[in-house]
This record gives sequence, structure tokens and C-alpha cells, in this order.
Amino acid sequence: MASAPVEAKVKAATSATFVVSLVIAVLNAVVADDQLLQPLPVWLQPIVISLVPAAITFLSGWQATHTPRTQ
Repeated sequence: MASAPVEAKVKAATSATFVVSLVIAVLNAVVADDQLLQPLPVWLQPIVISLVPAAITFLSGWQATHTPRTQ
């Protein structure tokens, strides 16, 4: 099953999470205090904030069992 194509809903969830995470990263850098990620280099912080939730969403969607389609 590792060679099965990625379903459109998984791609959409991953993309949406990436965009939302990127917005949060920008807001965190502009508005809020970013002490949580302060040990990381400044250039790495938005990458971590953006990609980690997207990767988790993708893996969760990929792992989830899907309802069989009846035609």
C-alpha cells in the first residue's frame, strides 16, 4: 500500500495546514513574543512552525483508514 497515490483530501488538508501555519509563524514573528522557539536560529523558526504541523497532518491523513466507496 506504500505505492498507493495520495488522495486529494490528504493533499488539501496538508496544504491548508501549511498555509495556516505560515500565517501563524508570520503573526508570531510580528506581533507576539517568540520565546518558545528562541533556542532555534531565527531563520529556522518559521520553517519549523510551518512544516511540522503540515507533516503531522499529512501522516495522520495517510495513516487514517478511509471509508470504502460504493458505486
